[in-house]
Amino acid sequence: MRITQYSDYALRTLIYLAVKPNPYELANIQDVADSYGISKNHLTKIVHQLSRIGLIDSTRGKNGGIRLAKAPKDINIGAVLRQTETDFAVVACFVPCDYHATQNQPITVNPERLKTDRIAVTQTLIAKDISELPEPSSCVISPACQLKSVFFEATQAFLQVFDRYTLADVLKNPTEINRLLK
Repeated sequence: MRITQYSDYALRTLIYLAVKPNPYELANIQDVADSYGISKNHLTKIVHQLSRIGLIDSTRGKNGGIRLAKAPKDINIGAVLRQTETDFAVVACFVPCDYHATQNQPITVNPERLKTDRIAVTQTLIAKDISELPEPSSCVISPACQLKSVFFEATQAFLQVFDRYTLADVLKNPTEINRLLK
């Protein structure tokens, strides 16, 4: 399993903000981007989402900036990943798709649906049971396949590990991390 660069940068941003000596001091996106050597433009999109979901406060303007909206102990890593990943579709049977009328046409994932119907896509993230996964999929044996339950269980175990940790849990050495970010 793999976490996207988007989620990686989201977690890095949260860590950057959490290790600041003064948690009320505003940081700017350029400083975060420079500290990690990543694109400011890409990071701006991530910061916008982190602000929308209530993990950071964002103030616009000349004296604006960003800071954590919650204490690190209140930011669950699993919850962050569920908010920043578009899906955890490790196999085709986890991806909703549109069927075509004839066998001659390929079965494809409809990208517009994936963009607009986030509920269907995120069912993989929040499903408690394999039967809650979106159907149908692009795999022809999906209705009878038992392997998808193994992949589902592995995905749930993967997420459960992240659910056990908060941002505070990964910040046992804030001074050292802050020094490295300079």
